[in-house]
Amino acid sequence: MRPLRFDDRAHTRAAILALVCCAAACASSGTVPTLFDTQARIERYISSGEYDKDFAAVVRRARSYLETRAPAVTRPAIVLDIDETSLSNWPAYRVNGWARITTGPCDLERGPCGVRAWQAMAASKALPPTLDLAKRADALGVAVFFITGRPPELREATERNLRQEGYRPAGVVLLPPGATFKSAVDFKAPERRKIAEQGYTIILSMGDQASDLDGGYAEKTFKLPNPVYFLP
Repeated sequence: MRPLRFDDRAHTRAAILALVCCAAACASSGTVPTLFDTQARIERYISSGEYDKDFAAVVRRARSYLETRAPAVTRPAIVLDIDETSLSNWPAYRVNGWARITTGPCDLERGPCGVRAWQAMAASKALPPTLDLAKRADALGVAVFFITGRPPELREATERNLRQEGYRPAGVVLLPPGATFKSAVDFKAPERRKIAEQGYTIILSMGDQASDLDGGYAEKTFKLPNPVYFLP
């Protein structure tokens, strides 16, 4: 299998596969959703507060585990994903009709908005439950690491965005220059291993994709909702 980058082609394949599977399942039940209906459902889920409620419920469980384990561990740490875990990109996705457009400029008024251009603006807002979790970790003496599939040229903007939103990272790991991976698991799991090799016990890892969490090197994982996109 040809290695995949975290780029438009990988996202497009994943999106097409998801739509095909959805259409096949719905066709078997006699109902095929339109693209407009799907966009409207996503908008309702996010705008209604249901997404926020589901998101906060996961983070509450993570915080409970954090507060139980942190006092019992030498050099405790947590690992957080960034996009749709610590910082929200929903303004960019909303103007794109909830499509993932990675490249190109970002026009937040008329669209389209390239996600990488949006991220380079360092304008993403913190997701409040995750920020509260990170601050509680700081108070308990727990190191907070971030591992993200963002490309290396976004390091300065990413670190600036995290700090201006109130995070205090012990470390921020981005994709290595020119790297390719079949899955985010192949990148993120070894990076967690490196943190563990520094003497940290990673008591929890949290992200919006299963590929943020699979591969071990964390005591417990917490999967957040993401109704918009899937990353292998």
